[in-house]
Amino acid sequence: MLASRAARRFLSFSRFVSPSIPLRHLHQGAPRLDGNASIHPYAIIHPGAVLGKAVSVGPFCTVGSAARIGDGCELHPGCHVVGDTDGAIVGADLPGRTIIGRNNVIGHYAVIGVKCQDLKYKPGDECFLIVGDNNEIREYTSIHRSSKSTEKTVIGDNNLIMGSCHIAHDCKIGKNNIFANNTLLAGHVVVEDYTHTAGSIVIHQFCHIGSYCFIGGGSVIAQDVPKYMMVSGDRAELRGLNLEGLRRHGFSSMEVRSMRSAYKKIFMPNDTESDGIENRLSEVDKQKIRMMDATKKLAFNSCRLASSRLVVQLHLVKSVTVLLIYYRQCIDIFFPEIIVKLYCTL
Repeated sequence: MLASRAARRFLSFSRFVSPSIPLRHLHQGAPRLDGNASIHPYAIIHPGAVLGKAVSVGPFCTVGSAARIGDGCELHPGCHVVGDTDGAIVGADLPGRTIIGRNNVIGHYAVIGVKCQDLKYKPGDECFLIVGDNNEIREYTSIHRSSKSTEKTVIGDNNLIMGSCHIAHDCKIGKNNIFANNTLLAGHVVVEDYTHTAGSIVIHQFCHIGSYCFIGGGSVIAQDVPKYMMVSGDRAELRGLNLEGLRRHGFSSMEVRSMRSAYKKIFMPNDTESDGIENRLSEVDKQKIRMMDATKKLAFNSCRLASSRLVVQLHLVKSVTVLLIYYRQCIDIFFPEIIVKLYCTL
């Protein structure tokens, strides 16, 4: 009953609002379009927004002032990109800028560039969000701008951010990362490159996630995660190297063996090697230096051997050349008639 009544009200309203009426012109002026942009009539674009070439904006999307959207971006229905709000979108005044690069996909009902959820934020401070190129930001994801004017929230290139993820203020995200559904990042988190998170994980503020690591589903990250590692669990613990991730990204077997050796030395010491972590790290550094010295020595010896072989070859070539010249002179002196006959024959 209630549903049918709501449907009748909507149909009666639609008789007065034709789809051909560009609702995005509710504001005075028009947004700056760089060409070939496709904007649905029910989208609301602030005149201070800048849209690049071939941008697609679906129905019920809002793009605020001081928001810049790069070429080829696709905004699915109901998503919101917030720049300087200043009344363009319902909410408090939030000066600053949201910059989105090229070929990004923003999913249904995602909210990009809204005010941070940090009580230290001072009204009037400019806040910034910078998103790179070729990112896919799926439905219901929220990404917040920085908490103060001296900071930026940064998303790199080629990231897949699945549905219902949250990236808080002042986070720094690298490139080629995969965040599965409900990956939640608190403020000031740093994620390097080529990381992979499973679903429903939480990362505490100010944590640092190294490159090529894997975080298991349902994990709670309360400390930094080193590079190349696999971690999981409530208050996550190390589970070994991310061997599958290393294999997929082209690490050689020799490199993986070296990582295994370092991992055992640092995180799995014997009773006789149970010194502090600093001593174990310094021992690994010394071992690395010794390996580098051995590699340099081997390369130097190889170069010396190759150069000596080259010298021998040059001496051989020089000797053969001298012999040929000598034989030619002998032929010219003792057998001139043979040379004449050969020339005449030719």
